[in-house]
Amino acid sequence: MVGASGAISFVLGLLFGVAITVTRRGGVMENRFFYQALDKIVNFFRSAPFIILLAALIPLTRLIMGSAIGVKGAIVPLVFGTTPFFTRQIEAALAEVDRGVVEAALSMGSGPVEIIFRVYLRESIAAISRGTTITAINLIGLSAMAGAVGAGGLGDFAIRYGHQRNQLDVTYTTVLTLVLIVNVIQVTGGIIAKKNTH
Repeated sequence: MVGASGAISFVLGLLFGVAITVTRRGGVMENRFFYQALDKIVNFFRSAPFIILLAALIPLTRLIMGSAIGVKGAIVPLVFGTTPFFTRQIEAALAEVDRGVVEAALSMGSGPVEIIFRVYLRESIAAISRGTTITAINLIGLSAMAGAVGAGGLGDFAIRYGHQRNQLDVTYTTVLTLVLIVNVIQVTGGIIAKKNTH
């Protein structure tokens, strides 16, 4: 559940984050209409509470996945809940790129695609890594919430076998497992960011 929704959210968030950056005012592919539309869509889904998205997206989830329950039923709302968050993380990461480097690339005849890949993405690997780490941890929290409403995963396990059966050891073991997973992600992201910081 986390792997599938995380991979989809990473690709979409990266795509949307880059699109917002390059189409904004003064961007290398400035397009005010596209920027305003995408920015408002991201803001809309970013501000919607995840528990409401779970319910509101049931028809779309059924259409795409064939089911609105279980792990399959959680992937669509997880993508809708995570992608806007990651889009903003990418936007923030790309904003750290020195404008002078972009202007230098433009003066040397680089096109927009070259600037995206050779300047924006290459220069912001460390920041993107930190944003990915934060997003992955956030996604784990959302997946646990989805599990609590029948989507499976650790959240469902903790509620069904820990809380409902009054087995506190199961609940605590689930919490410790989540803490361990989060720490592994945090350490991995930190190492990648450190290696790509210049």
